[in-house]
Parts: sequence; C-alpha cells; structure tokens
Amino acid sequence: MEIPLNAQVQCSDGDCGRAAYVLVNPVIDQITHLVVKEGSSSDTEYIVPVDYVTDTIADTIQLNCSKAELENMDPFIQTEFIEEEVPERALGYNGMYSVGSYYYQPYVTPGTKVKIPVETHQIPPGELAVQRGTRVEAADGYVGKVDEFVINPDNGSITHLVMREGHLWGKKDVIIPISAIGETSENTVFLKLDKQQIESLPNFPLQRHWS
Repeated sequence: MEIPLNAQVQCSDGDCGRAAYVLVNPVIDQITHLVVKEGSSSDTEYIVPVDYVTDTIADTIQLNCSKAELENMDPFIQTEFIEEEVPERALGYNGMYSVGSYYYQPYVTPGTKVKIPVETHQIPPGELAVQRGTRVEAADGYVGKVDEFVINPDNGSITHLVMREGHLWGKKDVIIPISAIGETSENTVFLKLDKQQIESLPNFPLQRHWS
C-alpha cells in the first residue's frame, strides 16, 4: 500500500485535509502515524495512527474515522509562550521593535517583557517526522527527494521508499528497497547505494495530479 505525501485525506464523512508528514520508527522501519493538516487555510495538524488508514487510491488517503474523531486526536504542533525582554537594540522595520521574527509597535520599549509564541512538533520519542521533499543522499552525494512510502498493510512496515526529482532522472520516480536505506534523520534520508546503483533500480509508475 502506498502512503503518498501531500495527498488529499478523506474521513468517513468527507475531505478532512492533506497528508503533511509520516512519523517513522527508524529502528523497526515502520510508519507509525500520519500527520493530517486540516484544510488549506488552517495550520491545525493532527497525529493519526497508521491503523486508521484503510486505503490509498489515486491521490487520496482514506481513513476509517469521522472528522469529529480526527479533531479529537492529538495535535502535531504545540504552541507555548515564553517571556522575553525586548533588548536595547531591537529597533526593526518601520520603527517597530523586534524580538526574533516578531515585531511590536513603537510603544513597546527596550526592557519591556513580551510573550513569544514557540511551536514544537509532537513527535514520539525515538521516531522521525518525514515530509514530501525530504532530501535523499546516496553514498556519493545528493540524488533526489522523498515522494512517498510503500508499506506492508498487514503490519505497517516500510517496504520501499519512492524517490523523485533526482538530477539523474528528471521527473522519474525511483523505488528504493528498505534494505538500501541507511541512517535517517528528519532532514535527510541516507542510502547505502551509489548513484550508478540507483540509476539501475526500477521506475515507479505514479500519476499524481498535485505533482
């Protein structure tokens, strides 16, 4: 079963968002959760156990839960507010004071304490969040980006990684067996193969309307 990233997600009662990330346990090579971003104008994202995925057809992931049940699942992004003091040299754009990337009106003077929102991803210990476009490195350099995963629907284990947009293949998709995947971080997937070995791997036939 394919787990396409950035695909439309449907609950039992209609469209509910898009697939933003998958959460991967790199020790057992298993996808544990899907992160669903609710709607195009919303920043709300929910952590959905992969057991809720019933099917993937075309560019759609189907879940066996309702929209209301989705909204009761754990949020992927948690926002906390930390208090910081506006420094002496914080004058920013158009006369406003700035702390980090946030700007405040001129009446907020140096020495004033302000609350800064800090967002963190709620990733289970020992797992990684992988999104579409994550960098893929061969043993001898950059080769492409993560497009999707193929999993065994019986146990959720990853069988293949589908890679897209490598400079050697243009827009082709290349299917990488899980045995060829080495160390993996949140920003990069490292392969045990070199570019020549990857070039000989089979293509993967995908027709994504959102590509």
